[in-house]
Amino acid sequence: MSAQTAAVPMLSSAEQRTAARQLTLAMLALGLLALGLVWRAWSPEQTGVSQLLLGVASLLVAVPVMRSAWYSLRYPSLHGITDQLIALAMLGAWATGDLLTAALLPIIMIFGHVLEERSVIGSQEAIHALGQLTRSLGRKVLADGSIMEVDNATLRPGDTVEVRAGDRVPADGRVLSGQASLDTAPITGESVPLEAEVGTEVFGGAINLDGLLRLEVTRTGQESTLGKVIALMQNAERSKPPITRLLERYAGSYLVLVLLLAAVTWFVTNDAQAMLAVLVAACPCALVLSAPATAIAGIAVAARHGILIRSSAFLEELADLTSLVVDKTGTLTYGTLRLQSIESTSGDQLSLLPLAASLGSASSHPVSRALAGLVEPEKYLPLTDIHERQGLGVVAMTSQGEAALGRPELFAQLGIETSLVPNHDGPIAGLALDGQFLAWLLLADSIKPEARVAMAELRTLGLGRQLLLTGDRQSVASTLAREVGIADVQAQALPEDKLKRVMTEIDNGFRPMVVGDGINDSLALKAGVVGIAMGAGGADIALASADIVLIGSDLRRLGTCVRLSRQCRQTLQVNVIIGLGWTLAIVAFAAFGWLGAAGAMIAALLHNLSTLLVLGNAGRLLRFQEPLLKVQDGG
Repeated sequence: MSAQTAAVPMLSSAEQRTAARQLTLAMLALGLLALGLVWRAWSPEQTGVSQLLLGVASLLVAVPVMRSAWYSLRYPSLHGITDQLIALAMLGAWATGDLLTAALLPIIMIFGHVLEERSVIGSQEAIHALGQLTRSLGRKVLADGSIMEVDNATLRPGDTVEVRAGDRVPADGRVLSGQASLDTAPITGESVPLEAEVGTEVFGGAINLDGLLRLEVTRTGQESTLGKVIALMQNAERSKPPITRLLERYAGSYLVLVLLLAAVTWFVTNDAQAMLAVLVAACPCALVLSAPATAIAGIAVAARHGILIRSSAFLEELADLTSLVVDKTGTLTYGTLRLQSIESTSGDQLSLLPLAASLGSASSHPVSRALAGLVEPEKYLPLTDIHERQGLGVVAMTSQGEAALGRPELFAQLGIETSLVPNHDGPIAGLALDGQFLAWLLLADSIKPEARVAMAELRTLGLGRQLLLTGDRQSVASTLAREVGIADVQAQALPEDKLKRVMTEIDNGFRPMVVGDGINDSLALKAGVVGIAMGAGGADIALASADIVLIGSDLRRLGTCVRLSRQCRQTLQVNVIIGLGWTLAIVAFAAFGWLGAAGAMIAALLHNLSTLLVLGNAGRLLRFQEPLLKVQDGG
C-alpha cells in the first residue's frame, strides 16, 4: 500500500518484493482478524481476547501503512495523499477504540492495490518481452568461412552472420546473400512478412520464416532498432500526462480540504465512523490512476502497431491536429534511387541489366550503386581496365569490347553518338558497348505505394491542410504532390526554411503534424505540435527530435496515431468523470452518515471498486484495432 504500490502500474523488482511483503502481512492480519471475530461470536464475555487479536492484526498492517505515510511526507506526491489519508483514518480508529476498523481498513486497501497492479495493462511485461528479443545466439561467419555460435551482445558492426530458417535475426543488418521471408511483427507491428533479398535492411529480433540469409551487421545493442524501441517505451512509461501534473500541483490543497471536511463532519455529527469514512472516501486513487492507466494502455497498443510514443502527453496533442507538414525523400518516397524505365535503341532491354549492373558495381556514385543492385553479384560480367571518370561515369573493358556507363557528357568525350536525351526529372545514365549506344536508364526515387491512401485518410480525419516541404527541385516535388493529392508545395527548402514554415503554420493558428526522416527535418520535427519520424532508415537526430517514431515507416499508421489518440482522450475523459464523480459521491454519502455504522469499511470497498472501474475502462483500449490497411484506393 506504499506510495510506489499505489502509484504506477509498472513495478520494479524491489517494488514487487515490497508489494509481496505487504500482501503477506495483510493475509496474516486477515487471519487474526477473522479469528478475533470468531472468538467474539463464540465467547462474547471474553472481549479482551477478541480485542487483543484485532489489535495485533491492526499492528501488523500498521507497519506498511505508517511507513508509506512517512515516505510520502518526506517525498510529497499525488499518490502519497492516499497513504496519508489511510494512516490518519487508522490513527482515528485507534483513538476511538475501533480496532476492527483499524485492522480491516488497511487490509481492504492493500488487497485493492494488489488488484490494481494485477489489472493494469502491464507495459512493463511488454518491455520485458521486447528485451528478451534483444538477447539471442547468432551464427557468426569467421574469416576462414567457418561458423561459430556467439551471444549476439558480442556482435559488432561489420560482422557477418548467418540466419537459418526458424532463427531470430541477432542484430540489425543488411542482406549480403540469400532470400527469405521475415516475420517483423514484434518490431514493426506489420503482419505481412518482409521479403528480404540482397541489399534489404533487416531488424534484429525478426524471425526468419524460410530460406538462408547472410547479413552484414550494421547496428547492435542500444543502437539497434529494437534497442531504441525499448528505450522509447521506457521513456514513455516514466512520463506524466498534463492532467497528472495539474493534479500534483494542487495535491497539498486537496489534503487540507479533506481534513477540514472530516473535521466539520466530526463536529456536526459527532460520529467517528462518518469522519473516518470521509477520510477513506476522499482517497483519490481512481482520479490519480485515470490518466496513467489510459496513457500506458495507449502506449502499449501503439507499440503493438509499430508506433513508439516518446511521451504520453503527445497522445493528447495528436487528437487536436489540424494540418500536416510532410517531407518527401524517405517519407513519402523510399529515399533511394530505383530504375524507373529503360529507353533502348534495341528491343531487348533485360539483356542490358547485367552490363549496367556490372559497370555500376565499379563506382560508389549513388546512381551507380542503384544500378549495381539490378542483378545479383554472381551475374556480374567480368570487367578489366576499369576507369572511373569523376562526375561523368565508368569505362571498362568486357569480352565484347569497351563498355561505358554515365552522363551524356561522357559519351560526347568518347565520341559515341547517342539518341535524344529523354526529358526526365530524375538522374539519367547512358549505356554503350563497343562504340554503340544501347540505352538511357531513367532512375527516380520511388513513391511509397501507401502514400496516397495515407494522405487521403488524414484528410478525412480533419488534417485537410497538407503541405509538402522538401529540399528537392520544384518539378520533382510538384509531380509527387499531384500523385498523393497534396495541393501546397514548397520546394528547395533548407532546414531553416522548414523550421520557419512550421512556425508560420503555428502562428496562423494551425496545429501541424510534422513528418520527416532526415537530418534536415530535425528542426521542423522539434517545432511541430507533434513530430513523427520514420524509424526505418531515419537519421538518429531526426529520431531524437521526434515525439513519435514509426518503426516500420508505414505512412498508413499516421492515421492510426490520430485515431488512437482520440480514443485515448475519450477514455481519459470517462476515467476522470468516474474518478472525480465517484469520489465526490462517496465523500458526500460519508459526510452525511449515509454509509451506516461501518462507514469507513464501506467507503474503502467503494473506493477500490472505483479504481477497478477506471482500470477496466482503460483496459478497453487494448481492443483497439487498425482498419484493414489498403495500399491502393478501393484495393
